[in-house]
Amino acid sequence: MLKIPELAMPRTRKVTTVCNGKHEVWTDYEQAKAYFLELMMTTEGEERDRAECVYIQLTHGLSECSDEDE
Repeated sequence: MLKIPELAMPRTRKVTTVCNGKHEVWTDYEQAKAYFLELMMTTEGEERDRAECVYIQLTHGLSECSDEDE
C-alpha cells in the first residue's frame, strides 16, 4: 500500500520513463499517462507490450517506470 493516498498525490509531478530504450523525463504525470495509453492503444506486438508495461506502472503511481526486466 502506498504511504500517501493516491488522491492526495499532486496532479503534476515529475516522472521518468524508459520505453524501448528511450529515456524521457516528464514534468506532467497525467501527460505521461495519456501518452502511454495512446501508444498502447495504437500499436501492436512487442511495442504495445512495452507501452502497456510502462502505463501500468504509471497507474500505480511510480515515479520511475521502465519496460525493462529488473
